[in-house]
Amino acid sequence: MTDPIADMLTRIRNAVHARHARVELPASTLKTEIAKILQDEGYIAGYKLVETPSERPGKAPRQVMRVFLKYGPGGERVISGLERVSRPGRRVYTGHDGVPSVLGGLGVSILTTSRGVMTGRAARNAGVGGEILCNVW
Repeated sequence: MTDPIADMLTRIRNAVHARHARVELPASTLKTEIAKILQDEGYIAGYKLVETPSERPGKAPRQVMRVFLKYGPGGERVISGLERVSRPGRRVYTGHDGVPSVLGGLGVSILTTSRGVMTGRAARNAGVGGEILCNVW
């Protein structure tokens, strides 16, 4: 797989549209940081890292991230859209003064910076720029 972040966003997007309660995806450190930001911003109910047995005998168990999706009281989606900005074929970097606002501040952009993975608002306040991973609204 060439873009695991796009795979994560697509799995979440598809699960939200299908109104699933949770979605499982292969775990990594970067995906865990993104899920932490989504939880802190209120877009998902939570996430948990789970060890699952390997399909092949003799192989080590693999780690899976289970993301619990969040819906409104009437069943409306909390996540309206997920957009991958920087891709392996076209990286998008920005300085602290060029961090875009998503839907006029109603959404959030997720950046990877020299100080770790953070929201666009936190990067602007910290005075750091970085690679824009995705936008969520």
